[in-house]
Amino acid sequence: METASVFVIDDDPSVLRALARLFGSAGWNTEGFSSAREFIDRMPSPGTGCIVLDVNMRGMTGPELHDLLADRGFTFPVVFLTEHADVPTGIKAMKKGAVDFLLKPADDAVLLKAVKDAISRHAAARARQQECEVIMARISSLSPRERQVMEHILRGCMNKEIAADLGIAERTVKVHRGRVMAKMRVRSVAKLVHDCEFAGIKPLDPATSSE
Repeated sequence: METASVFVIDDDPSVLRALARLFGSAGWNTEGFSSAREFIDRMPSPGTGCIVLDVNMRGMTGPELHDLLADRGFTFPVVFLTEHADVPTGIKAMKKGAVDFLLKPADDAVLLKAVKDAISRHAAARARQQECEVIMARISSLSPRERQVMEHILRGCMNKEIAADLGIAERTVKVHRGRVMAKMRVRSVAKLVHDCEFAGIKPLDPATSSE
């Protein structure tokens, strides 16, 4: 099982050392960075984990780094640490997806729970993304005709309706339908609809699909 990573970004060396010990004791891989720039230059490889990020740092601040990472599509969830109770900054950070916004020195139990929640959130998001990629790969394996048939199935059309709409024999529709179900690795229309919706695939409007 993959070991999660916690990336601590703080310009106080003593904080980096203390948090490395704390998170290491919880069984997570921990890597410290003394500035936002150092983190950007040594951008970690993909995996499951989270970022524990100081708000007020020299150079680029924590919130500025958070915005930059979001713009770059870096999906690791963030737990902010700050020495000052800056309510507006905290609200803004939470609205932008931060998992928590904690005051230094944070209670170990509270901080560990926040990091655990962040890692769980990231693991769930990665699992969902991987499942979506599998479904999309199956859809891409369909031939153009099979994709047309699947579109009709998703709209709830019967074989006779599909045949009439596509101008093919009903038995041909049955063949394509069977291939769709096999390639999509589903045994029911309900599962086919569920998988497509899960991956964000919705049936096209009949008028659009016929253009």
